[in-house]
Amino acid sequence: MAIDFQPDVMVCGAGCAGVVAALASARRGVKTLLIERAGFAGGIITTVGLPFFDGIARKSDRKIMQRGIALELLVRSGVCKASDELVYAHNPTIRSIERFKILLDEMMQSEPKLQVLFHSFVAGIETKGDRIDTVVVANKGGLQRFRPKTVVDCTGDGDVAAWSGAPFETWPEYMPMTLHFRIGNVEDNPQLRAKAKDVVVAAHKEGRLKNYYGPGMSFMFAKNELYFHAIRVNGDPLDPEDLTRCEMQGRRDAWTMYELWKEKVPGFENSHYVMSGPYIGIRESRRITGQHVLSENDIKEQRKFADAVATGTWYLDLHPNYATTGSANVKPGALGGMDGFQPDHYDIPYRSLLPKKVSNLLVAGRCHSATRLAQSSSRVNATAMFMGQAAGTAAAMAVEMRKNVQEVDGVKVRAALDQIHAGPFAG
Repeated sequence: MAIDFQPDVMVCGAGCAGVVAALASARRGVKTLLIERAGFAGGIITTVGLPFFDGIARKSDRKIMQRGIALELLVRSGVCKASDELVYAHNPTIRSIERFKILLDEMMQSEPKLQVLFHSFVAGIETKGDRIDTVVVANKGGLQRFRPKTVVDCTGDGDVAAWSGAPFETWPEYMPMTLHFRIGNVEDNPQLRAKAKDVVVAAHKEGRLKNYYGPGMSFMFAKNELYFHAIRVNGDPLDPEDLTRCEMQGRRDAWTMYELWKEKVPGFENSHYVMSGPYIGIRESRRITGQHVLSENDIKEQRKFADAVATGTWYLDLHPNYATTGSANVKPGALGGMDGFQPDHYDIPYRSLLPKKVSNLLVAGRCHSATRLAQSSSRVNATAMFMGQAAGTAAAMAVEMRKNVQEVDGVKVRAALDQIHAGPFAG
């Protein structure tokens, strides 16, 4: 099979990390290819429907901790100004997911060095020695083969890293997955949230819901439309059969909640089910074992790294897996699980984006090198974008320098980010 294209940098996955990585690479003038399984970019924001920019600001004072493309997206979404030092919340939200899709389209189309292929996903990796030689992609064109100089794995699950032989870790009991959904034509009232929760608690006791979360509910997108963060489904996101079951269960559980609320909760009488996210949200799967494994001690002690390329601010947010643990200390509906430590801010070093054993590969997003507890903080949207900008910048630098990404000095990557006012917080 012939080689279809030889990009300088190939970014696999156009989620929060991937779309930013591709933009960063293309903006340095190198030929970049971005592939994405969905028909649009944006990852958990657009495929799941989670509109928060978790991790862009410090919780204590809402100070923006890192700028760059993540902040550019908020500015262009009308959330804040480019000159702002503070945002209105430590996890500001965009107001329209559909408009965000179009914004990403516009930004990607404005980069002449960037080619984008939607409805495309990695189907195989061919290696030569310690390098990825060929990435096989499945799409409507069949199987296509690409031979990039450098690859950035932003698949979330670390598919490219795993299939290319990079070491990684998993966990026997993953954090539960969450399907987000929206209900329209709801009339708010003082008892709405309490009664909605009572109904969900009763449904769980009756066996109609295996598990649930919160429910978190807010009039996020319109005055009469509720956005829900309420579904918890336990399963293995790396097992295609189990992932299929989880998607089906998530949709069924969301509809069950809707039907019960419509029947039993004042304010829902005339409501209608708007939509659920196209995909269920996955919190954890593979984590690469990289040149540095970010740890919870790194976070708690706020260790500084000379090669820091991203700043984290989110708390240690490890959601409980109630159904498999059966622990008496972990109850359905609980918002948190282990630890919950809230850092002021912390560094993520370049070495946490560098897998072992594969010389022309970077990773960014929730599959980067971290312990399980540390990753429960660093996995969130804005932090993933920061890592994506660092990875895309480093990948382009490697091409420019005719080196492998393992040979690129992380301190120089940090300096390159600082030059465009996108570096980590230095305070």
